[in-house]
Amino acid sequence: MGRVRKLLAKAERAGTPEEALTYTEKAVELMACHGIDMALLAADDPHCDEIGATRMEVADPYSAGKARLLGWTAAALRCRAVLHQAGGGRVAAVTVFGFASDRERVDVLFTSLLLQATGQLVHGRPERAGESVAAYRRSWLHGFAVSVHRRLCAAERRAAEGGAAGDGHTEGRRPEGMRTAGMPTAGTRTELVLADRRDRVDRAYAEAFPSLEQGRRPVLSGTGFRAGAAAGDRADLGARSVSGRRALGA
Repeated sequence: MGRVRKLLAKAERAGTPEEALTYTEKAVELMACHGIDMALLAADDPHCDEIGATRMEVADPYSAGKARLLGWTAAALRCRAVLHQAGGGRVAAVTVFGFASDRERVDVLFTSLLLQATGQLVHGRPERAGESVAAYRRSWLHGFAVSVHRRLCAAERRAAEGGAAGDGHTEGRRPEGMRTAGMPTAGTRTELVLADRRDRVDRAYAEAFPSLEQGRRPVLSGTGFRAGAAAGDRADLGARSVSGRRALGA
């Protein structure tokens, strides 16, 4: 995580967008690999990384959109999330379930993403005459969240595939024809560890909230989705954490 922060600091000071993107993408890949490393370490020492829940408050304006950004960030990083509605389409808070290392990654990423999104959101204006600015911004934030989720899932998938490839190298050192009963074959240890972690998080999630309602798909009328998605493609996926805790987006 220290290396990730240093790379992102270089991205922030970069002289060109291309240079910044190079540093940023490397930071994203390192953060994903960190998640795989912690998963494998915890498989050998479960006490080093335990399941827990973090409740994070979400503030208006656009609390529902911010909550979806948080929930989709959590989902991409192998966590589960519950949105606590406050009426009138608002969301008061989001509870994130997951292993401690993954919740840390969610916190760092979401804090940065929210700062980036809100910094651009305040300048967003619809091109179509007569369109509501609020409607445009809600659709912009939705597009931003969709794009970020896609990029994070891709980074996590690459890291998992890299971990599985490493498992294969270990298997390859075994004498030809040798097999041990119950031992995973090449490339499966990482997959099995990640599958077990997802299952354990799912069970903790279900035990804490046994009667959850299915969230409804957002109905958005604004035209900002494409601009928001483009901004999500450019976003730094994991920058500075903010000292102290306050309502997210306040």
